[in-house]
Amino acid sequence: MSEAHDPYAALRHPHYRRLLLGSVLASAASEMLSVAIGWEIYQRTERKDALGYVGLVLFLPVVLLSLPAGHFADRHNRKAILLGTQLLAVAACIGLALLSFSEEVLLQHRIAVIYGLLLLLGAARAFGAPARWALVSQLVPAQTLGNAIAWNSSGWQVASMTGPALGGLVIWLTDRAAWTYVLSAAGWLMCVVLVASLRPRGQPRLKEELSVRSLLAGVRFVWQTKLILATITLDLFAVLLGGATALLPVFAKDILEVGPAGLGCLRAAPSAGALVMALTMAHRPPLRRAGQTLLLAVGGYGLATIVFGLSQNFLLSLAVLAVTGALDNISVVVRGTLVQVLTPDAMRGRVSSVNMIFISSSNEIGAFESGMTAQWFGPVASVVGGGIGTILVVLGVLSKWPEVLRLGSLRAAEVVEPADEERPARGD
Repeated sequence: MSEAHDPYAALRHPHYRRLLLGSVLASAASEMLSVAIGWEIYQRTERKDALGYVGLVLFLPVVLLSLPAGHFADRHNRKAILLGTQLLAVAACIGLALLSFSEEVLLQHRIAVIYGLLLLLGAARAFGAPARWALVSQLVPAQTLGNAIAWNSSGWQVASMTGPALGGLVIWLTDRAAWTYVLSAAGWLMCVVLVASLRPRGQPRLKEELSVRSLLAGVRFVWQTKLILATITLDLFAVLLGGATALLPVFAKDILEVGPAGLGCLRAAPSAGALVMALTMAHRPPLRRAGQTLLLAVGGYGLATIVFGLSQNFLLSLAVLAVTGALDNISVVVRGTLVQVLTPDAMRGRVSSVNMIFISSSNEIGAFESGMTAQWFGPVASVVGGGIGTILVVLGVLSKWPEVLRLGSLRAAEVVEPADEERPARGD
């Protein structure tokens, strides 16, 4: 069997396996912490807006720091950056645990410190994600990047399903969030150990000092590389308009009437569908008509979202949510592979940071959009309208960037060198 058709091609590289396992542990730790933070803050404040501030506090560092973080990842050792950010996450978790164990701290001070520690976590995420994504290309050959992206997606879906369940179980058993913070710290610490053992290939180092020009080089590269711009734009607006996750509590309580247990199943359904699709794509040869598949997948995502919005049957709702997760995963793999394959190694940190801003914006702003339109027009109209909007976005992207439809095998894609005036200086 040739490596192009080997479903375990990326996993045959031991250092990539360590990075993948470390990423799964870190993602599971993040999911556990998310559950614990929400439970603790609402228990102590009984304010719904306090929960909204959690997302804002985690989102702001990503928006403000991602571009400098991408520049930093191209200029400095990516492994060292990843180690430092994971250690920062460990320290923040320990701080949250100590704060949760201590009952003497005044309530207003406690909540303020919690938000401060969440800012540290957001900063760690902003600097760690570009370094982690760019590091993959230093651990596997270029022809194996697509397979590595598929396994990355599989790992993230496993973490997104097991992390919240484990975090909630620990809170239920101990009746407090503190031990979940301790478990999260342990997950990040194991990630540190695994990352420390990596031996990546050398990376071209950006010698240019931080400036507006070098800071925006990733933005310019994405703008000039139409395939990357088209695919991340497609994903941004599809998730922003078509995401129904923020409204699942409303559907579980008022429309499907399945209560909190049903809500848990609804939350897990997209991840379950995405995991099945990620494993399927990892075991299949690379897509031969990646552009056509991508457009059909995002259009199908919009259609499935419409069906979910109109459904009043719990099993049908579960099924179409699983379909949305599976179809979204196709978009994740195609977009992630294009970003890795088309980007020169010396720019991968900065381009990955731009990609991260798009992803974070679609998730956070999408949740805000869903909530506001549901408040104005009702949850069904919000979800159905979002699904229709997603289909219109597909048509708009097809009209604006017809080259997406002509995109063939991702394996045949080649690195796009930046224009001479944008090409970064390289060191050893």
